Amino acid sequence: MAEKILEIKGLKKYFPLKNGQVVKAVDGVDLELHRGETLGLVGESGSGKSTIAYVLVGMYEATDGDMIFKGDNIAKTGLHRTLQQKGEIQIVFQDPGSSLNVKRTVGKSLMVPMKIHSKMSKQEMVEQGKKLLEEVGLPAEFAEKYPRTLGGGERQLVSVARALATHPELIILDEPTSALDPISTSKIEELAMELKEKYTIVIVTHNMQQAV
Repeated sequence: MAEKILEIKGLKKYFPLKNGQVVKAVDGVDLELHRGETLGLVGESGSGKSTIAYVLVGMYEATDGDMIFKGDNIAKTGLHRTLQQKGEIQIVFQDPGSSLNVKRTVGKSLMVPMKIHSKMSKQEMVEQGKKLLEEVGLPAEFAEKYPRTLGGGERQLVSVARALATHPELIILDEPTSALDPISTSKIEELAMELKEKYTIVIVTHNMQQAV
């Protein structure tokens, strides 16, 4: 059996309200994931599946429970994780329009994680960015474009390329097609099938078919 890279035990994430009440977004979740597997977190809106993803990527700290990633408990590390841990877990959000800097070209957006997580020269990063675009099915020339000139599906493909820039161990796809038209949805789903052959994936979705 492949190496287990993630084990979640008794995960809880509560959000206190001003009136003293507490929203129990995640209340005791157990799961495990082995290298090369794809895990689907399926549920209706408000079920807490995206909250699990946000704790996993470090946007939230867990209220309680353990999240063992490659031997380290990262449940309560949040934004204080090591640089290596931040690079090893990447997320693609459901709204590509809000996750890309409109003032940066696609190429420069792809270079940001490379500057943080690698020691490549500027020219090497430029070339790597073009390779990443081609890996997700976009022409290398898209590196010179701005997000506002792209369609929703194209922006989401760029978001996937950016997630791949750190050579992650784990990729989270958080409702990656919910804001897209049917044609763009089809392209993202095809890409997701290709990614499953190369990476360990967590897919957050309300659509059971996307999780298999």
